[in-house]
Amino acid sequence: MPKAFPEEFRRDVIAVARKGEAPLRQIAKDFGISEGCLHRWLKIADRDDGVTPADGSAATSESVELREARKRIKMLEQEAEVMRRAVGYLSRDVNPK
Repeated sequence: MPKAFPEEFRRDVIAVARKGEAPLRQIAKDFGISEGCLHRWLKIADRDDGVTPADGSAATSESVELREARKRIKMLEQEAEVMRRAVGYLSRDVNPK
């Protein structure tokens, strides 16, 4: 069974690929993954980010709303993670053990 790559690694690879500064073949080689794997990750990321509809049909108002809601949820999750880390960092100095 192939090894699973961490989500952070996937995001980094997708970000580099979306910049378009190098061919996908070269990006895949540089990161040590197959070109097919990179294509699949890009396809999944496009679908998750709402760039392409999941069923391949034209975007409806409902799918536009869903895409905006997913973006908002992702942003709120990131903000919550930052706040959790900040609280953890700041609480270390308040109550030394």
